[in-house]
Amino acid sequence: MGTINVIGLGYIGLPTALMFASHDVKIVGTDYNEELVKTLQSGQLTFDENGLDVLFTDALSKGIEFSTEYISTDIYIIAVPTPYDKLSKKIDPSYVVKAVENVMSVCPKGATVVIESTVAPGTIDKFIRPVVEANNYIIGEDLNIVHAPERIIPGNMVYELKYNSRTIGADNKDVGETIKALYGVFCLGDIVVTDIRTAEMTKIVENTYRDINIAFANELAKICRIDNLDVYEIIKIASMHPRVNILQPGPGVGGHCISVDPWFLVGDYPGLANIILAARKINDSMPEFVLERVHDIMKEKAMSDLTRVGLYGLTYKENVDDVRESPSLQLLEAMEKHLAPTLKSYDPYVKKVILKNQYHNFDEFLTDVDFVIIMVGHDEIKDNMKKLTGKIILDTKNICNLEGTYKL
Repeated sequence: MGTINVIGLGYIGLPTALMFASHDVKIVGTDYNEELVKTLQSGQLTFDENGLDVLFTDALSKGIEFSTEYISTDIYIIAVPTPYDKLSKKIDPSYVVKAVENVMSVCPKGATVVIESTVAPGTIDKFIRPVVEANNYIIGEDLNIVHAPERIIPGNMVYELKYNSRTIGADNKDVGETIKALYGVFCLGDIVVTDIRTAEMTKIVENTYRDINIAFANELAKICRIDNLDVYEIIKIASMHPRVNILQPGPGVGGHCISVDPWFLVGDYPGLANIILAARKINDSMPEFVLERVHDIMKEKAMSDLTRVGLYGLTYKENVDDVRESPSLQLLEAMEKHLAPTLKSYDPYVKKVILKNQYHNFDEFLTDVDFVIIMVGHDEIKDNMKKLTGKIILDTKNICNLEGTYKL
């Protein structure tokens, strides 16, 4: 097996490159960010992730290389970002298109490009194939295109890389089987070979399904709040039914999968993706719902000083450092629109200063606030819940059992 060039060394590309390298596959990881590449070359990771340090050490011992340059080889794996336009709800494929163009400038005839980046259904037909053909490449002869959408989540990446099933979308079954064998070097889950458009749609459907289920739980929380019912008790009892499994409500949906991917269907299938659109609106409304709860609680407690209110947690989920689309940042953005002062905030995983009034010490944060809004259920706060005794608490994650705690 020759060298694989992994393009994009972020939350998906880096763990994927390290996993291949640790299983004795020759890897060159490429990223346009010079600082990121230099950090990796110096033996330092660029983000925190459970088990990634061990994988990194192993990959370094196996000779993984990092570069800002693309190399000439037979297989490329593209794992660059695919942002979406918040107004049109359509994907921006420009990073993927640019990566493919860069590959074509160096690759030999017959090379295979594997796109791991999550894309909207039809993206490869609409944007990638025309670019390849415009460069006088014959797809299937000069260049093979494969879609193998990533399926891992921050906080559990290393485990899920190994054990989650994978989908390989290819024009040619033989090419698909070759890439299946490649991922089979480390993937112990089922690997299904299908066509490219099916692979594109399958990934979006997975995240949309979860988004809709979360929206149901969040809508229940709103309904139960009106009649002062315990939504958590209701979900617990209802889920005892053998065919019912309701997820937990929360302050919103973040990350770069569940909160983004469903919009691709809304943008591409207007008038058809009705349940999907409703779910997106419900989940996007939750940070505002949290603010309404804060307002009601402050009124009940005759508390008028917003400067003594603090958000615990800035990441989009527990025990990771990923803040993309996080409910906390959505909440603060909503407050900014109303010219409200920035709340105090603290997150043990967010080391960089990204906000005004951001704390980096838990005890100092608690000293300066009277009202704590728990937005993320990090292990840190679960293990130190007694420190919140005497505070006004709004627990959006249902992890605090201190007397007098308010819930969604």
